[in-house]
Amino acid sequence: MAEPESLRHIARSPAPLSTWLGVVLLFALFGVIVLAIIGPSPRGSDYEETRAKKRIENLKTSREDADKALNSYAWIDKNKGLVRIPIGRAMEVTIEQLAQQKPAAAGPIATPETQAASPAPAGSPKPSATQPAASPSPAAQSSPPASASLAPAKTP
Repeated sequence: MAEPESLRHIARSPAPLSTWLGVVLLFALFGVIVLAIIGPSPRGSDYEETRAKKRIENLKTSREDADKALNSYAWIDKNKGLVRIPIGRAMEVTIEQLAQQKPAAAGPIATPETQAASPAPAGSPKPSATQPAASPSPAAQSSPPASASLAPAKTP
């Protein structure tokens, strides 16, 4: 086994010139690799301007396609007889169909019945003869019976 003095001498000795040269060359190689990767990528406003032009052109074509689909006649499925009509014409046809229908009278609005006594919770004792029965609220006593309010109103 090596003596501790020789190990200390090796640990404290300066690095040889070849080690420093290797470290410098390693950093230089890393720089060359970075430049090779980044170098060909586009820089400046030309790249962004061409991307903006492509986006504007794509937007223009998609709007033209949507306008054509909304404002033209076309077959969707000839076998089933499905066609596409312009949206303006579709709205006119819908309005004509709705105008031909006779409006239906709305029925009366049904109100929920008020309960005379609320149901007792499951764990509570049943009322006995000594306890008075729950009396209905004054509002429930003054309102007409629920069956009278559910009858439909007669229209002339």
